[in-house]
Amino acid sequence: MTNLQRLKMELGNKEYFSDEDYSVYLDEEGLKASNEYAKEANQYALLSTVIDILEALSNNIDYYRSITTEFTTNSQAYKNLKDRIDELYKKRELLPDYAPTASKVTYLYY
Repeated sequence: MTNLQRLKMELGNKEYFSDEDYSVYLDEEGLKASNEYAKEANQYALLSTVIDILEALSNNIDYYRSITTEFTTNSQAYKNLKDRIDELYKKRELLPDYAPTASKVTYLYY
């Protein structure tokens, strides 16, 4: 199974974007779409890719609702996306290779 196929599986085989767009999202996380998926090495980056895609969808709720028709209002669709993104963040944090990002503080005055 390739990284692209695994990404589609994680997204429930919904065609939110084209394969080329999915490949761009995978490349941004350091994954090649055509490479073989290895859970230990690629799971963190794949979950990050899914989060990026869902966040892009949350910026265009009408488009999301046109693909996922189970929601009657934009607020229901947005809440569903937000809950799903939050769950993915939690799932990603439980992975052994999770490294929290430290905030960078810069001082303007010394």
